[in-house]
Amino acid sequence: RDDVLAYMDFPREHWAQIASTNPLERVNREIKRRSDVIGIFPNDEAIVRLVGALMLETNDEWTVARRYMSLESLARVTDTTTVRLSAVAT
Repeated sequence: RDDVLAYMDFPREHWAQIASTNPLERVNREIKRRSDVIGIFPNDEAIVRLVGALMLETNDEWTVARRYMSLESLARVTDTTTVRLSAVAT
């Protein structure tokens, strides 16, 4: 019961993001799209390199351009008073 209701410990505005798999599905679609363009990979390292680059790109995009959860709402669930993300910290 505690595991199922753990999301309720977070602010109400986070509940939809916690329950959603949309970001994961989007990343998977992008991996499929880019790998379809390449077609045949010469080795496993090439696949890892492509997926790794895509994951870094996605992380940068979500850290800087898209805030999945606001810094103010994240501050309410952390022990620290200031929440900073490394890519935007000054």
